[in-house]
Amino acid sequence: MIKFGPGGNCEDFYANGGKSSLDIPKWLDSVGLNAYEYECGRGVKISEESANMLGELATKYGVTLSVHAPYFTNISSVEQERIDKTIGYIMQSAVAANNMGAKRVVVHMGAAKDITRRYAMDISKITMERALKELDNAGLGHITLCPETMGKINQMGTLEEVLELCATDERLLPTIDFGHLNARSIGGINTYEDYEAIIKKIIKKLGEYRGKNFHVHFSKIEFTKGGEKRHVTFENQEYGPLFEPLGKVLYDYKLTPTIICESAGTQTADALFMKKYYDSLGE
Repeated sequence: MIKFGPGGNCEDFYANGGKSSLDIPKWLDSVGLNAYEYECGRGVKISEESANMLGELATKYGVTLSVHAPYFTNISSVEQERIDKTIGYIMQSAVAANNMGAKRVVVHMGAAKDITRRYAMDISKITMERALKELDNAGLGHITLCPETMGKINQMGTLEEVLELCATDERLLPTIDFGHLNARSIGGINTYEDYEAIIKKIIKKLGEYRGKNFHVHFSKIEFTKGGEKRHVTFENQEYGPLFEPLGKVLYDYKLTPTIICESAGTQTADALFMKKYYDSLGE
């Protein structure tokens, strides 16, 4: 089943009386959404008790949870201390995910500083292998790590790099951020065929199951010649990408990803727009 929801809490949530993420599952159910990504971008700060409560409420209201690991992870660093910290952030995120019953943890690949992208990929594979082993040792092997495509050109995380990394272990699932891919290609995603080509690459590299059930981030993103600048809202007419062609590809290929909207402050309304559009294709 395809699922839609926001990443983090939108402005409308607070404007309508929402106090904390514990209020999110009921609210999302009331507006017709069924997914939520708990953001740990600035660090994993949720307590075990709160995570347990969030998980119970999400189950009650039929909301599927995922967790976004801290933004400052860098699995391609040449600095051992940085790698050790990154593994720590991933483990903290996995513990939080486990406590709330989430199965997916989204991870940034980081940047290749003063090394070639090829060498950075080699480091990334070693780091991710270590992370998976540590998850297994901690009894968290059921948590799926989801490397994300990134929006700045100097960052690791092209579509090809993420797929190459995920191909090293079947437990890795790509997070395809279409806004990021559009930004780093300077507006290169416009048509049904553009989206279809991406989907075909995922299926060819990772197989039918992961090609059907991958993780998605979607928002419109302002970009410069260096790629991503900032997230905007669906009301923005200058920057893309548009969801409608992707929605048609997902429908035609019968794909069932979880789609998390990361619009700037309107992520719930924009996630609902995507869901309603997708649902209309079957009417």
